[in-house]
Order: sequence, then structure tokens, then C-alpha cells
Amino acid sequence: MIYLIGGPPRCGKTTLAKALSKKLKISWISADALECASRPYVPKKNQKKKYPYSYLRGHGKDRNNDEFYSIYSTTKIISVLKKQAKTVETAVEMFIAHELDNHNDYIIEGYHITPAFRTKMVKTYGKKNIRTVFLTKFDAEQFAKDVHKSSTPNDWLLVLTKKEETFLKVGKMVAKYSEYFEKEAKKFKLKTVNMDKNFSKQIKEAVKLLQN
Repeated sequence: MIYLIGGPPRCGKTTLAKALSKKLKISWISADALECASRPYVPKKNQKKKYPYSYLRGHGKDRNNDEFYSIYSTTKIISVLKKQAKTVETAVEMFIAHELDNHNDYIIEGYHITPAFRTKMVKTYGKKNIRTVFLTKFDAEQFAKDVHKSSTPNDWLLVLTKKEETFLKVGKMVAKYSEYFEKEAKKFKLKTVNMDKNFSKQIKEAVKLLQN
């Protein structure tokens, strides 16, 4: 069984993956890791087109969030995230095929996991082999407040952000991106879990959904 966890950045996908991993005693991987592994095989001349989000962030050296979210609009950031996700889909699918061929259960999480991609995986490998949930957040102000509760080591958002107003900008991007995931999920009749409130309780609910 392959468990797919999708949704915008900062919605709890990694936390959910760790919780499910502990519950089922199986391994998990971030699609970000698969992205890093696949990038060296893309010609340098195509890097800007294939990995536009990383390109805007600073060619591998992260531009701080205050600068990044001042230069680029929410619409632009979501646009390049979507394009980069499409590039990484091939690597994710190869990983899924490998694990299923070896009869391994595995958890994959990342913004790269979209409702359309999940539907493609079900058509390719069968519904019995794929389970999915999508996490969302719509409250930008609550997002900005909750950021400081993060216990993630070297949290990219906290480390690269100095101005409080930037957290709200990121929250608005996540909220807008969540609208996309919610709309797509409804189109394909898939499950979403809103993480705005009762985060720990919602993680437990998502774990249950993935086991049913």
C-alpha cells in the first residue's frame, strides 16, 4: 500500500507522515527528497523551466522570505510551485512503482501530491494500492500566529524570516493554494482535512482516514 499525503506547504503533511509511520510501523519519504535526487539528471539549461520555484528562491541558495514574498505575488508563487510539482511527478511515480513491485508499504508526502496525480496513480496501480488525504489551511492570521509553535529543527520559515508581516503573507499564499487543493479534491471526490484548528486532533483524524 502506498499512502499519499498532499496539500500546500506548512499544512502538517510531515507531521502526519511521521504519525502514520509510527502507527503502521512503515517508512515515509518527502517528495522534496525525491525532487533533490532527480534534479541533477535534468540538464542545467532546463533547470529554470523545470524547477521555477527553486530558481526564484535563488538558484539553490535560499533568498530570505521577507525578500521573496515582497518581490513575488501569491499568484506567482503558487504558479511556480505547481510547475515544479509537475516536474517531480515522474520521480514520485517511479518511487511508487519500485515500492509496489517490491511489495513494500510506504508513505509519501509533499505539495507535489495533487488530486490529479493521485487519480493517475489509482488508474495505473489500482485503488487497492493507493490511499490518499489532502491537508489544507485557510486562516492566514491563525497561520501567522501558529508559526512560532513550530518544533521543526531548522524550520525554513522561521530561519529565513525576520519580519512578522511576512508570516501573514505566507499564510495568505497557503490559504490561496488550499483553495486550489480543495477545488481539485472535490472534482475527483477525494478527502481533505482542514488543519486550521485542533491541529493534533485533525492529525489523528487524518491518520484514521488513511487507514480506512
